Amino acid sequence: MTMVKEILGQSVVAEAFCFEVSRRCYTHQNNKKHKISMFPSFSCSSILLPIMKRRTTVDDLNSSSNNKSLHDGGGVTLTISASVTIKNSKEFMAMMLHYFDSFSHNTNGDRGIVMQLVSTQIDPTTMEGKLSKRAVLDWTRELLFNGGGDSERSTHKVDFEIDSNFGFPGAITITNKYNKEIFLETISIEGGFVEFSCSSWVQPEKVNPDKRIFFTNKACLPCDTAEGVKELRKEELRQKRGDGNGMRKVMSDRVYDYDVYNDLGNPDKGIQHVRPILGTEHYPNPRRCRTGRPPVITDEKYESCVNAFMETYVPRDEVFEGVRKEALDVERVKGITRNLIPFIRTHITKCGVFKELSEIKNIYKRKHQVDAMNHTNEENGTLSIDVNKLFQDSFEEYFKFSTPYIISGNGCCIRDEELGRQALAGVNPLSIKRLQTFPPVSDLDPSMYGPQESALKEEHIISHLDGMSVQQAIEEKKLFILDYHDAYMPFLKGINAQEDRKAYATRTILYLTRMGTLKPIAIELSLPEGEHQQQQSKQVLTPPLDATSYWLWQLAKAHVCSNDAGVHQLVHHWLRTHACMEPFIIAAHRQMSVTHPIFKLLKPHMKCTLQINALAREALINGGGIIESDFSSGRYSTEIVSAAYKDWWRFDMEALPADLIRRGLAEPDRTQPHGIKLTIEDYPYANDGLLIWFALERMVRTYVNYYYHNGLMVRSDNELQGWYNEAINVGHGDHAHATWWPTLATPRDLISVLTTLIWIASVQHSAVNFGQYPLGGYVPMRPPLVKKLLPKEGDPEYKEFLEDPEGFLCSSLPDMFQTTKFLAVLNILSQHPEDEEYIGQRRDLSDWIGDPKIIEAFYDFSIELKRIEKEIEKRNKDHNLRNRCGAGIPPYELLIASSGPGVTCRGVPNSIINEEENPRKGQDNVTDGLPEPIPGEILHLALEVDPPYGHEHVQDHATFGEERLKVTVFDEGNHEEEEPYGNEKQSRERIGGLDEELIVRRRAEELRRGLHAVPEGVYFLHVEHHQCTAGYGDQRMKDADHEERRRRSHRFEGGAAAIAVYQVVVDLDFDMAGSAKP
Repeated sequence: MTMVKEILGQSVVAEAFCFEVSRRCYTHQNNKKHKISMFPSFSCSSILLPIMKRRTTVDDLNSSSNNKSLHDGGGVTLTISASVTIKNSKEFMAMMLHYFDSFSHNTNGDRGIVMQLVSTQIDPTTMEGKLSKRAVLDWTRELLFNGGGDSERSTHKVDFEIDSNFGFPGAITITNKYNKEIFLETISIEGGFVEFSCSSWVQPEKVNPDKRIFFTNKACLPCDTAEGVKELRKEELRQKRGDGNGMRKVMSDRVYDYDVYNDLGNPDKGIQHVRPILGTEHYPNPRRCRTGRPPVITDEKYESCVNAFMETYVPRDEVFEGVRKEALDVERVKGITRNLIPFIRTHITKCGVFKELSEIKNIYKRKHQVDAMNHTNEENGTLSIDVNKLFQDSFEEYFKFSTPYIISGNGCCIRDEELGRQALAGVNPLSIKRLQTFPPVSDLDPSMYGPQESALKEEHIISHLDGMSVQQAIEEKKLFILDYHDAYMPFLKGINAQEDRKAYATRTILYLTRMGTLKPIAIELSLPEGEHQQQQSKQVLTPPLDATSYWLWQLAKAHVCSNDAGVHQLVHHWLRTHACMEPFIIAAHRQMSVTHPIFKLLKPHMKCTLQINALAREALINGGGIIESDFSSGRYSTEIVSAAYKDWWRFDMEALPADLIRRGLAEPDRTQPHGIKLTIEDYPYANDGLLIWFALERMVRTYVNYYYHNGLMVRSDNELQGWYNEAINVGHGDHAHATWWPTLATPRDLISVLTTLIWIASVQHSAVNFGQYPLGGYVPMRPPLVKKLLPKEGDPEYKEFLEDPEGFLCSSLPDMFQTTKFLAVLNILSQHPEDEEYIGQRRDLSDWIGDPKIIEAFYDFSIELKRIEKEIEKRNKDHNLRNRCGAGIPPYELLIASSGPGVTCRGVPNSIINEEENPRKGQDNVTDGLPEPIPGEILHLALEVDPPYGHEHVQDHATFGEERLKVTVFDEGNHEEEEPYGNEKQSRERIGGLDEELIVRRRAEELRRGLHAVPEGVYFLHVEHHQCTAGYGDQRMKDADHEERRRRSHRFEGGAAAIAVYQVVVDLDFDMAGSAKP
């Protein structure tokens, strides 16, 4: 008969097995094994049954449950075990310091990691959460005497003493009494019944006396927070908000706060080093993370810059290291060495200026010409190797860069068709707009910047419109524009006053051909009135008719591409993805508990963004930084950013559909699959992006609707509303009163906001970042700066231009040192680390182990991204799509979710920069995490409850290259753990069809239906993945030489709990097949 006892404040079934994620057996006083789990209707993901410290029966426990505190002496003391996983330092010196730290303490017990469990129940005597006794872990002693310090992470056992009426653990407090910080990864109570995923640095008590607080993995809205941990939830947020005072301690504090961009210049070095403070009335800007560094000497409004003695502060857990840090360090070294020879040539021999375009191609690697290094001895026919030449060529190749995708076969300037194609499928597909008014009109103040009307006339473009008038072409949606006039015009006087910097404010008119491609048909180059009197303030160039106009056209396109490169880097990349995301991230940490379901949803999309933004303020956008050094905008770069934020940026326009409609590239159309119709059918960024956008929106909708059933729940969530209001009113305070901010009053509002934020941090950032080197790493096609204006007849330069137009063009481009430095930076920015976590992958699924709908939503999203990846690959092979397929045209892969490490021009990481490592990496039998599903659209699935007749059941179907996923369920009583294939019996009817061909989605649905059909009872689930590598269909699959077989096993309960088993199958087995190729 089933015994149900009230232990730890929850109903535990003591002799009936319901469901659990991993097999657990606990020995009671009578040494009888009890399988403990929970009913699916319980709110907690698992139930804890402690191992008894003393001889106590279950009836004793029940009778002693008298609400007395552990310290009152009336309760029964129980001992429960916990496994604590700590990440060990990889550096030898750090490890030695750990060893020294172990001996440097006195022996009075004042060391170790002090832990205390906090119950979800209130102690009536203190009116606070019930507490366990303090448990102490001395992990450094274990490292010394047990040899645990050699591995990447170490796991240690800790025993907690609690009262029998303690209730369910809801939180744990940690105090680090060592002299060094520790990285706490996980705490697992009784083998996984209660999990704390910490993944955080815990500082020594002497550095920060506040106890660290960690909550169980269960996602929880504020209104559902248990009484015992409500105050701790508030306290944890108080710690992260800080008091807004003082200088933050680098590599120890975890305070999130706001500040303006007052650290980009250094007035102490002189007026030329002063930069505007961004985030003021005159220079609006999003806020950054506050560091509290002291002010400069000459002006207290400016914060002192980072230097060799003062590092950049970001909250401790935002600092990326490990694989990402090592990869960046390697690339920095490569960049330095690659710049060594160009630096010597430029600054010593004075020959750093390129003379012809072929010289620029020489800085890129090429395939070694074997014939050039080897030659055959004609006398004896033997092969001779010129070792000296081989060494010389290898040495030179080391200092060269990989060849970018965009270098054409002839190595010349950007072709007209390529300029139009890159506006749709290049590194900046966000600037192109449909031309709706001709001539274009400026929005700038004419009293300051001259006439608003453009110099473009109908006669400039009429001959390129296939017989249409300009008005007809506009109505037919055939005309488009790259308009950088208003972005650059206010700053041109300052830009052109700089040494070796010359720029125009450009407008480029493009025509949509019958082939679906864009071609430029007119370029307008504008200068401020009164500047360069020898030149017209506005001039228009059209496609060339002779040699002279050809080279002038190339120079004009160079200025267009330079404008485009600047706006891409400053506005679309830095402002829209990096800077505008930072306030939402800061507010999330300050206002939402880590247990809040919305924080958990956003967490992987916020990872390490604050760190990369801090580094950008230190080296990229700062005064004298890389952007000022390498782009035409120079010292006016941040002013361009501020102007774009003030006059153009709107959060409600950051959603992909809204952005496309705003630019005239799409219009609402309910007859279309996504409700909008693209103006240009072959627009790779938009085509692929819409697939991901709506897949993401579906996932977010499922997630939000699971937690918020109506608008009242959204409006009454104080943490959620606090996050959104603070992000707007403080983080984006310069736009606090804008009327375009979306409201946050209904689940639909929340879905829109969250989808937009995740889109920005993952997909949009990937579209403008990871193609920077492959699609923008050839300077003649995409120069970051131009040094000369177009020559005019009668100027001394005009004669030079006529005599050597190619040389004149090369002298207008960055020199060798500027080019190699610029390429080194692009190469670093375009890198993926080996441990990148891509969209659709989550390593925190244990947070929702009791919420199968959420897990299913994440899994469906992952499956959908796989389908989208296949669709993108299919599109890239379609020769009718000429903007992504054709001779010399690279495929558009930037929005393919997955990628390998390095510069791949593909891959969509979860966050703007992602360094999160799997906290369970290296451990066995890990099931929390969503591995990638089996690749390929058509696979074979065998679903059966009957165990097979040995391996012959599937053997006859094996063919070369075939994959099969076989799921077998059999009676638990007929299974031996040590022999997965032993003692099998046929006892159930077949559920699924053997070898039925299913696409990925149908396969998943079939598996889910099959598991639901399993009758009530306790079963053993066995999953086996086969990939036959033999060349003969009748080859026995048991032949290990010709078959790859991966197996996992799991217990589960049939009937209602089967939905959770579905996720277990996903976790355990789809990853096993994930690396195989169908």
